[in-house]
Amino acid sequence: MPIYNKLVRDHILEIMDAKGVTYHACTLEPIELLTEVKAKMLEEAREFHEATTVQDEVEELVDILELVHTAINALGVSYDELEVFRSQKKKERGGFDKGIYLINVEEQ
Repeated sequence: MPIYNKLVRDHILEIMDAKGVTYHACTLEPIELLTEVKAKMLEEAREFHEATTVQDEVEELVDILELVHTAINALGVSYDELEVFRSQKKKERGGFDKGIYLINVEEQ
């Protein structure tokens, strides 16, 4: 029996039930959920990094976005509040749209 020990989407157990798969699962407490969301984000970021087609890249971004929604809910922040923070930070420091890649900085 493979051991996963990871956060999965809400309907995965229903899908496994429909296939007659036996499993063990539990519901995480909020503090545990946030820890596991962080771990899952790293997993999904690696999968996004390794994706080779636009379809696969988009699917991984969808997973990351879903994890963002779960994280802000666990933190008690709304998506609108997150967007305000994002917008403010972009105004102050810019986004990543220009594709600027810093190679080095000379010490002064």
